Amino acid sequence: MRNGCAGCSNGFTLIELIITIVVISIALAAMLGAFSSSMSRSADPMWRNKTIKLAQLYLDEVLSKKYDENTPVGGVPAAGSSGGAALTACGSLGSEAGEVRATYDDVDDYDGVTDNPPVAVNGALDASYANYTVSVVVVCDGTAASVNGNQHAKKIKITVMPPAQGAMDFYTYKGNY
Repeated sequence: MRNGCAGCSNGFTLIELIITIVVISIALAAMLGAFSSSMSRSADPMWRNKTIKLAQLYLDEVLSKKYDENTPVGGVPAAGSSGGAALTACGSLGSEAGEVRATYDDVDDYDGVTDNPPVAVNGALDASYANYTVSVVVVCDGTAASVNGNQHAKKIKITVMPPAQGAMDFYTYKGNY
């Protein structure tokens, strides 16, 4: 009799140790798999947030401009209405000859803009946006916006392509008022 206990054993058998090691290994592998999966996606919110900020920068810039080349300051009377100047034809969107981004004065001027890297109207953005691409498309789409006449609303599409991510599209409308 050892230590006063008949049939008592001290320690583990080899089989018990092997089973314990296998169970701990399986649990550890599952935990590490879940951890590495979450870590690989940890940058997604940062990319998404930067993409949204960049799209908002471009949308704010475009929407701050006049509806049409012939729209008066303040928008009244609306171009194409009685008493207002004629609207520019929807098929002739894009900037006028010789215009650069700093002199864009209406929404149409932004049609076809593609910036890589993106820039703000007042200069370059910080270096963290260097691998982003932004493109702008403007189309007359009054019918889809439920206004009277296709030429009285323009759909503005901003596409932002962050590095190593899928493109994100942002849409808004600018009305003739």
